[in-house]
Amino acid sequence: MKRPSLFEIPSTMKKPKLILIDLDGTLVDSVPDLAYSVDNMMRRIGRDPCGESRVRDWVGNGVEKLVKRALLGQLEGEPETSEFELAYPIFLELYQQCNGENSRLYPGVKEGLAFLASSGYTLGCVTNKAARFTEPLLEALGVRDRFGILISGDTLPRKKPDPLPLLHAADYFKLGPGDALMLGDSVSDVKAARAAGFQVICVSYGYNHGKDIRLAKPDAVIDSFLELKELL
Repeated sequence: MKRPSLFEIPSTMKKPKLILIDLDGTLVDSVPDLAYSVDNMMRRIGRDPCGESRVRDWVGNGVEKLVKRALLGQLEGEPETSEFELAYPIFLELYQQCNGENSRLYPGVKEGLAFLASSGYTLGCVTNKAARFTEPLLEALGVRDRFGILISGDTLPRKKPDPLPLLHAADYFKLGPGDALMLGDSVSDVKAARAAGFQVICVSYGYNHGKDIRLAKPDAVIDSFLELKELL
């Protein structure tokens, strides 16, 4: 039996002027570098490494949350403060050293960004990753110049799923929420978009803690940035 396509064109979707794009899990598979940093952090504090497959399920809410999840071995909860204060600076040191070395753009991203730029869409990148890691990663992968605004997890007082970063970006370009769209991979992106009054498209391949992103009910789900040409 043929698998139903994830790609559907909603009849109600309005063509946006501004497209904000998430970083980790949407543009970039950054798990190899994050997992390397987590595992070596754990070794330094005398703990067993977690492994890339487990780290993949923990990514998506910023590196501070990632470190906490690694220390606990689960998505929710708070580790001992003393353990976190020991581990977190080690992780930051390790990730600073390897950021971008083994991270890669997902297939179709470079072509998809080129299509969006050539079609006149205004593009921004909105991520929960700290600024000290965001711009170097985009530079290393050769796509920083595609974005007219870059909002990291520590740029503003609040980050996704709060709508503030999305509304800030729309205001920066003097556009209303009705002219904007969020392109992401997680329920955090969907919640932020809904709260901001944006349309939202999600990719099927990203970091959503092992859950099917269709359950979050975005306006559309795509398997590749290459499908944006037909969708938009």
